[in-house]
Amino acid sequence: MKEEFVTKWQSQVKKGTLSFIVLNAISAKELYGYELIEIIKASTAIEIAEGTLYPLMNRLTKEGLTTSKWVEQESGIPRKYYILTSDGVATLKEMRKYWHQLETSIKTITTNEI
Repeated sequence: MKEEFVTKWQSQVKKGTLSFIVLNAISAKELYGYELIEIIKASTAIEIAEGTLYPLMNRLTKEGLTTSKWVEQESGIPRKYYILTSDGVATLKEMRKYWHQLETSIKTITTNEI
């Protein structure tokens, strides 16, 4: 087995699906950065660093898929909460549709003996 190949492949799969994962996570409710990291880690077993998340959130905001708002806290610093925009909701709907088609195709090919 080529461990190096598998490791690179796993990294590419993670990078390729991270936007999809993040959009799904914030579709349920507004989340702030650290909370988003913890939910992704608990739900997917994917380790995501702040240095990965915040540039991604900036890109999603520039694309018009998310927006954010600062919320003051009773104690401590304000938190930046992320929210899907209407374009984000529509985009996520299309992404989910494609994901399900892809998942079905992958299941078909991986369950057949080649």
